Amino acid sequence: MAQRSADAPVAAEPLLKVRGLDKHFGAVQALTKVDLDLPAGQVTALAGDNGAGKSVLTKCIAGIYQADNGQFFWEGHPVQIHSPREAARLGIETVYQDLALADNLDIVQNMFLGRERVHNGLLDEDDMERAAGKTLSSLRVTTVRSIRQPVASLSGGQRQSVAVAKAVMWNLKLVMLDEPTAALGVVQTKMVLDLVRRLRDRGLAVMMISHNLNDVFEVADRIAVLYLGRMVAQDRTSAMDRQRVVDYMTTGGSSRAGRPANGEATTDGAG
Repeated sequence: MAQRSADAPVAAEPLLKVRGLDKHFGAVQALTKVDLDLPAGQVTALAGDNGAGKSVLTKCIAGIYQADNGQFFWEGHPVQIHSPREAARLGIETVYQDLALADNLDIVQNMFLGRERVHNGLLDEDDMERAAGKTLSSLRVTTVRSIRQPVASLSGGQRQSVAVAKAVMWNLKLVMLDEPTAALGVVQTKMVLDLVRRLRDRGLAVMMISHNLNDVFEVADRIAVLYLGRMVAQDRTSAMDRQRVVDYMTTGGSSRAGRPANGEATTDGAG
């Protein structure tokens, strides 16, 4: 590897590294020694069957759950993530499947919910409207009729776009998307996948949880697969194929395996 100058950034260093993460709930071991790399400017798809540990891992990174063991490295430095506030302070935002949007509020009100801007003791509606419009425009979210229309009137793809734009406003460096195209039609799915690409093109790290391998192979630069709480595969998408991913998801191993997961030997499944 070529030596870098003292003041040059370490391009290969992932924005977030998870190492040796363990999490249990009573007698149930949900995660076991999980390693994960989330590089900036790349989409990492997190795949796995139901119960594989995807949501638990996401919530540990988001600060909702605290890991029993393991370490997080943010931009190469060890960090603690004990709460959603600490995650947000680093620049980590999560867009969950339920989107956490208030149907009775308009787009601007949703984007600033809990973080309203105030001027002279009054809500600064003009400033919030300008900021919301600028963020939506920068993400090329152009299908909404008005940023003042109620969220209840939006399509599924538009709602997902607003939820992502809301996250992008707040010093975001890593966005985790939980099944962003679930229950969306073809046109709305394309809208959301285009949005995911734009997040990557802005230099953000994106982690996308998805069961839809068509979506995964369309936008992901890297794929990580959990099986029964263990990370069994992690590689560039170009080194994977759909059948390999299915094998890892369903058996924890694959006879088609090329490179091992996380630099370690991978146990092939029984199938």
